[in-house]
Amino acid sequence: MTRQTPGRPCSGIPASRRESLKRAAAGFGSLALAALLARDGTAAARGMPQAGIPAAHFLGRAKRIIFLFMSGGPSQVDTFDPKPLLTRDHGRPLPFNKPLVQFNSTGNLLKSPWRFRQYGQSGIPVSQLFPKLARHADELCLIHSVHGTNPAHGGAVMKLHTGSDNFIRPSMGSWISYGLGSDNGSLPAFVTICPTLAFGGINNWSSAFLPAQYQGTALGDASIPSDRARVRYIRNSRISRELQQLQLARLRALNENHLLQSGPEASLEARIGTYELAFRMQSELPQIEDLSQESAAVQHLYGLDDPLTANFGRMCLMARRFAEAGVRFIQVTHNDDKVQWDQHSDLIAGHTRNAREVDGPIAGLLQDLRSRGLLDDTLVWWGGEFGRTPTAEGHDGRDHNPEGFTMWLAGGGVRGGLRYGSTDDYGYFAAENKVHIHDLHATILHLLGLDHERLTWRHAGRDFRLTDVEGHVVRELFDASRSRSFSTT
Repeated sequence: MTRQTPGRPCSGIPASRRESLKRAAAGFGSLALAALLARDGTAAARGMPQAGIPAAHFLGRAKRIIFLFMSGGPSQVDTFDPKPLLTRDHGRPLPFNKPLVQFNSTGNLLKSPWRFRQYGQSGIPVSQLFPKLARHADELCLIHSVHGTNPAHGGAVMKLHTGSDNFIRPSMGSWISYGLGSDNGSLPAFVTICPTLAFGGINNWSSAFLPAQYQGTALGDASIPSDRARVRYIRNSRISRELQQLQLARLRALNENHLLQSGPEASLEARIGTYELAFRMQSELPQIEDLSQESAAVQHLYGLDDPLTANFGRMCLMARRFAEAGVRFIQVTHNDDKVQWDQHSDLIAGHTRNAREVDGPIAGLLQDLRSRGLLDDTLVWWGGEFGRTPTAEGHDGRDHNPEGFTMWLAGGGVRGGLRYGSTDDYGYFAAENKVHIHDLHATILHLLGLDHERLTWRHAGRDFRLTDVEGHVVRELFDASRSRSFSTT
């Protein structure tokens, strides 16, 4: 592992011109250069990384990621992982031992109430729950052998987002922001749309011990409809933009004077950068939030004209607009603040409603990204914090199951039409080509051009990373035919 001095980013590559300026002048050169780039164009357009952060370690296959988080845990055996023996043995006991640690007790096997069909040239099986997404089967890279360690929502959600289920760590979006920055100096690198405030809440999009500019910017939360999701206080109705600019200049002068006396201070430099970004966001972010600029055909594609799909569709459309504008990591959370996919009972009604809300908007997102030439370098990631048990909880529900479940990727250089790994014959445990959450994180970082072992930050006397001391890149997921890559160096 590449070493670093305390409090300094570790990229494993020579310092950029921007980083050299930062070190030479306690951040002043970096700050001035950032302001110039905000006026004259993006950092990426000039082939330079953002201030104070490492560039990509190598050529990546994707430039950005859209994470579609299905809060609560969708059932793998009812969505993308059909199990004929589960149907055959419905009502019988599971023929092997259940995990030693379970969230709730479950009974006998419960078959899926939905039929599966094969779609596309690849013959990917998709259940009746996703008829529109099924048309994009050849775009999907299904990972059937994902597994975690925690059967509780709180720990599993934190593990998925931060790599740790018991300590406060930087979120994945923060690590990617730190590693790559934003393609647009007037927008944050990491945006989360309607995130859930439960199960770790802000810790799932915080930067923890990374500098504050790498934390996620939240638009609303899961307790409000997406048409009211806005970045708070984005407009200042009391004072003019010119006066705000003057205030920032005076504040910057005071802070720079302090830095001349104290020396480099990462937290203060991060605060200065955050203030200036907030100022620049006032002009650009409201335009992205304004979906009236989209044609009626595009709004229909995302389901904005259907009350059932409008809420999630609006989030997906905003995600595309953020991706197009240069945001690096965009998360969309499907959650009504009641743990949406958590069907401990009434599985048929719950999963049917949930799937109908997201099926059309996700299919629309994939189609829109493809038509705009964005899907090849945009990685779309779908999944929840865990799956569900193939055994019944009560009469018609399924319990939490971190032992083996399905996620899928699309675009961003992955192999479409691929089914990788497998669970056992009943869909309980990951069995073949197992992919731990750390492996998934390492693989996603690799697709973005980041080596998970080199993307580190020294804190409290040790080097930290998203995957801690674990994680292996699953190269079998990569599409060798899509070799077009990008570099931020």
